[in-house]
Formats: sequence, structure tokens, C-alpha cells
Amino acid sequence: MNKAELVIEVQKNLGKEATKASAERAVEAVLEAVKKGVKKDKAGVQLIGFGTFSVAKRAARTGVNPKTGEKIKIKASKTVKFKPGTGLKALVQ
Repeated sequence: MNKAELVIEVQKNLGKEATKASAERAVEAVLEAVKKGVKKDKAGVQLIGFGTFSVAKRAARTGVNPKTGEKIKIKASKTVKFKPGTGLKALVQ
């Protein structure tokens, strides 16, 4: 499912009075709130039954350039991690 399909599903769930534009604003608002929450709060964003978005640290490491085989140094970095909740896990199994 891509973002456009997600907007359509949100519009269906909101009912007949919801427009596509209002559903798109709702999706954008949720995504922006998750982004701000992950950036601001070190604990991340926890949505009970869905999952938790959090910041994870990657240590510096040595990699290999696949073209040349040369070893390269990869800097330490941060990334976003998602851990699914029990409700979401149950849907997939």
C-alpha cells in the first residue's frame, strides 16, 4: 500500500462526509506528529496495539566497496527503528 492508497482507506473509514483532501490532511498530520515525536522524544512514539517508532544508533564499522573490493570506513549514524506491537503481529500470523 502506498500513501495514495492509504489516503483512500482513511477517507473510507472516516465516512461519506470526509473528502479526499481532508483524509490526506489527516494522514499528513499523523505522519508529521510521528516524525516530531521520534526526533524530540528519546523514547520514541508508542502506539499501543500498532507498534513503537524509536531512534537506534549504528556503530562505526568497516565495509567493503563491492566494485573494487576495497575496505572503507562507515561512520556511526542514527536511524529509525520500528518494533511492531502485539496487535499488528497477530494480524500477520
